[in-house]
Amino acid sequence: MTELLITDPKPYVRLLTLNRPEVRNALSNAILDQVATALEQTRDDDNVRAVVLTGGDKVFAAGADLRELSQRDAVTGLTDSRPRHWERIRKFPKPLIAAVNGFALGGGCELSMHCDIIIAGAGAKFGQPEVNLGIIPGAGGTQRLARIAGQQIAMKLCLSGELIDATEAKAVGLVAEVVPDDQTLTRAIALAETIASKAPVAVRLAKEAVLNALDMPLEAGLLFERKAFSVVLATKDFKEGTTAFLEKRKPKFEGR
Repeated sequence: MTELLITDPKPYVRLLTLNRPEVRNALSNAILDQVATALEQTRDDDNVRAVVLTGGDKVFAAGADLRELSQRDAVTGLTDSRPRHWERIRKFPKPLIAAVNGFALGGGCELSMHCDIIIAGAGAKFGQPEVNLGIIPGAGGTQRLARIAGQQIAMKLCLSGELIDATEAKAVGLVAEVVPDDQTLTRAIALAETIASKAPVAVRLAKEAVLNALDMPLEAGLLFERKAFSVVLATKDFKEGTTAFLEKRKPKFEGR
């Protein structure tokens, strides 16, 4: 059975579906490699402008593959290919939207935080329960949670192993929208379709600029924004966008 399903539900939108229901989409090295590879294959594909990542209607991903993780020690932990797969996912330059139903725990929560936007079903649960296994988050859980949701929430989840529901996740800024469970994927695809209809170069640079806001001092971030703004002024899409606005018609963006 294919562990990662790849489809194109809408023009310019790719859907990646984790397909390991027997282990609640546990994130093995192999499945992380498949996700990273699938994203890399769309990097320079002009027919894909936005990607949705989901685990299906029951669970997003309940964590790392514990059978695999239990074989690690200090040495193999340092030489493991897993961090490289996470880095490949992190570097994906196009919009990446997570459609989360059910559990997004441990590595599953970290995978959702690697996405640019999270659409959560009302029954979704988020958490970093690694402390229950005697370990800590290892794919950015401590760092991304603190940056996104703040130190207090990061401390609560990482130190207690407790979970939060979709409503609280939205309240602390971890989730962009909460929708009924049966509408999660539909809404994520619709949002991806909306984003895919915009100017691709502008979308990429806007994503990079927002991500830089988490890491750069304000002055450096503003300088990057100004330079990116200057770049898009030279694109054909800028000319098309302004012309279409003045002519009161829908623009046709080409990514140039």
